[in-house]
Amino acid sequence: MAASLLALLDDIASVLDDVALMTKVAARKSAAAADDVAVLTKLSAQKTAGVLGDDLALNAQQVAGVRADRELPVVWGVAKGSLVNKAILVPAALAISALAPWLVTPLLMAGGAFLCFEGAEKLAHRFLGGHEKEHEAAPGADARAETDLAALEKAKVKGAVRTDFVLSAEIIAITLGNVTGQPLPTQLAVLAGVALIMTAGVYGLVAAIVKLDDAGLFLSRRASRAAQAAGRAILRLAPWLMKLLTVAGTAAMFLVGGGILVHGVPALHHLAHGWQAAGGLTGALLPLLLDAGAGLAAGALPVAAMHLLHKARQ
Repeated sequence: MAASLLALLDDIASVLDDVALMTKVAARKSAAAADDVAVLTKLSAQKTAGVLGDDLALNAQQVAGVRADRELPVVWGVAKGSLVNKAILVPAALAISALAPWLVTPLLMAGGAFLCFEGAEKLAHRFLGGHEKEHEAAPGADARAETDLAALEKAKVKGAVRTDFVLSAEIIAITLGNVTGQPLPTQLAVLAGVALIMTAGVYGLVAAIVKLDDAGLFLSRRASRAAQAAGRAILRLAPWLMKLLTVAGTAAMFLVGGGILVHGVPALHHLAHGWQAAGGLTGALLPLLLDAGAGLAAGALPVAAMHLLHKARQ
């Protein structure tokens, strides 16, 4: 019995040694996987930084015209919509990449074309008419105005979420290109990490931008002269910044959408790549002009066709 007990204890000790060794190996592998995820997430975030600027300009533009007390709720509404977009796009991108990778480029091009169409619609609305007419005061006008403001807010959130879908798709596609060949858990972790970082970064900055005027007003009421001067400077700067972001946001629609289209057409992509390889001002400017031109053409043609069809019907 003593011998059997010693043998049993020896077996238990051996099993515990095996468990400890396997735990140590698993921990090392987990640490290595975590390092890979961190490195790949950082690389993907750096590569999508260009899209981040466009996303920021577009979403800051969407909040323009909203009442001051509703700016942050609108930003929060768009941020939640962006998270839903990414929750749809991440598994969809992994599935398409695994089952039909050839679909990625056509789907991105369709999204880019839609982005260009939205930009062209904005320009047509601005320069070809379509502005809302001012209504004279009438009984119930306040209630109607409140309803109109609520409808405007809802429309802005919906439009911003729709635009965010295309930009989020480009971010996910760029990130997916960086993790191709990695194990599925690593791909999923990197995609989810980049999605969360980009959403928090974009909408955190948008919230800060739209509240610049409040910060300026707060500083202008402080006792310190330096704070008052800074507050007045911010109050003067804030309206100009919003106007600049409005222009930049519309331009970004054509640049991002046109860039996706150019990348999807081999001849145009090689042309842009050749210009970039030349370096200098030409290498930086000409590809941007090509993206903008392709975006304007892709957006203007369907908008012009719709405008002519509408006039013909009238």
